[in-house]
Amino acid sequence: MSPPAPPPPGASAPAPNDDLVHRFVRWVVGAAVFGALLYLGGSLWAGFDDMKAAFGAFQWWLVPPLVALTLTNYGLRFLKWHYFLGRLKVPMPFVEDLWNYLAGLAMVISPGKAGELLKPYVVRARTGVPMATTIPALVSERLTDAIAMLALAGISVTTYAADQAGYVLAPLVLVGLGLAVLAHKGLSLAILRLLGRLPVLGKVVPKLEEMVRATRVCLAPVPFLVSLLLSFGAWFAECVAYWLVLRGLDVAATLDVSVFIYAASTVLGAPAPGGLGVSDGALAFFARTLIGAPENLAVASALITRVVTLWVGVGVGAIALVRVSRMLGGDIHLDQAQDAG
Repeated sequence: MSPPAPPPPGASAPAPNDDLVHRFVRWVVGAAVFGALLYLGGSLWAGFDDMKAAFGAFQWWLVPPLVALTLTNYGLRFLKWHYFLGRLKVPMPFVEDLWNYLAGLAMVISPGKAGELLKPYVVRARTGVPMATTIPALVSERLTDAIAMLALAGISVTTYAADQAGYVLAPLVLVGLGLAVLAHKGLSLAILRLLGRLPVLGKVVPKLEEMVRATRVCLAPVPFLVSLLLSFGAWFAECVAYWLVLRGLDVAATLDVSVFIYAASTVLGAPAPGGLGVSDGALAFFARTLIGAPENLAVASALITRVVTLWVGVGVGAIALVRVSRMLGGDIHLDQAQDAG
């Protein structure tokens, strides 16, 4: 295994508090405070006594199966990530890559998705494979997640939100067009050559060409189908978890409307770190408007669901992040990886 890449000659050593672990602590504190204020507002809206009654009525024996469904999501998505690395012939050991993937769960709350490069960074540090080779695995992973969630939301969008169908169908059409361009080797490389004539992009086109070739490997027909099935199964598991939360609160909801609400809420919250504020609000709003759940049960269902599907992952990721930091034998400074070398 290759040791962690040293800083460039002449570069000053990063400040200790710029280490990713220290930055994560700041992120999680900020996210936790924001989440607490969010649900305090929800409790004020629904009424503290009514919220207490909602939590008191919840069937807490459902927590283990809820966590099991969330871990199923993580497990299937890890298999997809590791499968992509295998397609790219990256010799990342399975156990080390599992720690790496779990650490990436902590990065979901990073501002502006700043921590998304953690997995390629760790792979480079452990194998020496350039990040330009493995970033396409990250892009392919996130893309197939997005397609699966849009598909899950699209299954029932005409039933529960026909007037909003364009918000689901339009991204699917755009993704389809992008995949069609990517599938045509000559067309995709011709576009890159045109971009190479631009003064700003000319220097990075060689790396972009390398990344496009790697992406084509990840999203060839067979691996694309395999990864999409894994994504579909992973996110359907969390949709089922949301349905169980509603059942645990004695809210009458069918599985299909639960799938739509969870998938649509997740898609809406995708631009925000961890979906904080957006996914939470969407879950409560849709439960109230589509299912007719009382305010206290709508808010309680959102809170329980987000604790299980978001904060369990952040907790697991925090443990794994410390393990990965020790595995690399030092601090993690993603700002040194921006050249994707």
